[in-house]
Amino acid sequence: MTADPLQILKTVYGYDTFRGRQGDIIQHVMAGNNAFVLMPTGGGKSLCYQIPALARTATSVGAKSPPQNTNS
Repeated sequence: MTADPLQILKTVYGYDTFRGRQGDIIQHVMAGNNAFVLMPTGGGKSLCYQIPALARTATSVGAKSPPQNTNS
């Protein structure tokens, strides 16, 4: 089961519509296809992989930060 990409865009990111071809790219990726996305800085590339990851209910997205130095 997957969530609606437009609903994720609205609730998580606060935007009402996709820019340019974002919606098409997201649908393409969610269908299991690969995508090479070439957009200018600030063009919205990140959403093209973040929204499909968030839409998959069994998928989690995370990042690991380096340990903090607590010996100050």
